[in-house]
Amino acid sequence: MASVSVLVAGHVNWDVTLRVDRLPEPDGEASIRSQRQSGGGSAANVAAALAGLGVEAELIGSVGDDDHGLLARRELETAGVSLSGVRVIEDADTAVKYLLVDDDGEVAILGNDGVNEAVTPADLEPARIRATDHVHLTGQRPDTAAAIAQLADDAGISVSFDPGRRLADRDYDDALALADIVFVTDREATALLTDESPAPMVDDRIIVVTCGADGAEAYTPDGSLAHSGFDVEPVDTAGAGDAFAAGFLSTWLEDGSVDRALAYGNACGSLTASRDGARSAPAAATVEDVLTQ
Repeated sequence: MASVSVLVAGHVNWDVTLRVDRLPEPDGEASIRSQRQSGGGSAANVAAALAGLGVEAELIGSVGDDDHGLLARRELETAGVSLSGVRVIEDADTAVKYLLVDDDGEVAILGNDGVNEAVTPADLEPARIRATDHVHLTGQRPDTAAAIAQLADDAGISVSFDPGRRLADRDYDDALALADIVFVTDREATALLTDESPAPMVDDRIIVVTCGADGAEAYTPDGSLAHSGFDVEPVDTAGAGDAFAAGFLSTWLEDGSVDRALAYGNACGSLTASRDGARSAPAAATVEDVLTQ
């Protein structure tokens, strides 16, 4: 897979993960059991996971010139991600997200956006986008997502898009129209659907719906497929969807098999959910062990 390159575009954050006894209700209170810090952001998570699976990964995004930005970049470089497309904004703060994780691994997120959307269409380098084998978009400025997708499409490069939690609040129609693969959770899928099934949206693309512990489904022009996932004890589900996307893409780009991609993606997502932290995607050998067993 080292010969395949993927350009990932979107948010680069710094995460503060707080393990709590429960997610607090309004006017409620929770006890913090532990705290850890690491790099985060959906685009950065996917890029790091792809690199761990042997895929050549490059990132387009933005961070501040503060300590959090420096730490985030160092982590990604250590993971083997190319950061030549990451903008460092002077006198600006890197986005920080506070992830509350309860005993069941469920996650709630608080945060500031910082400068994680400082990349505009005018900042894009068309040659960088045309030089990759695949473009993966995550939640970001809609105009930037659309511009990247258009450049890739014009060059005959496949595009995938995981718009994330803000799908219902942002106009991603232009980018979605150019995506060959769309990743959504079962909750996010309701923002896309006009029917009970994603099937009417398929046309000439693949719609992948992740269902947490219940695995994932894929709707393709040739029909639908499902994989029931793997039985793991969830510890922290943050980043599991990003690991799933990385696993799915690494396999799909290799041989075009949606069935194998679902299994591989589920293995990556399950292993990540069984560990602490959003940046805990497994290496290829570990994934193969799960699939073999």
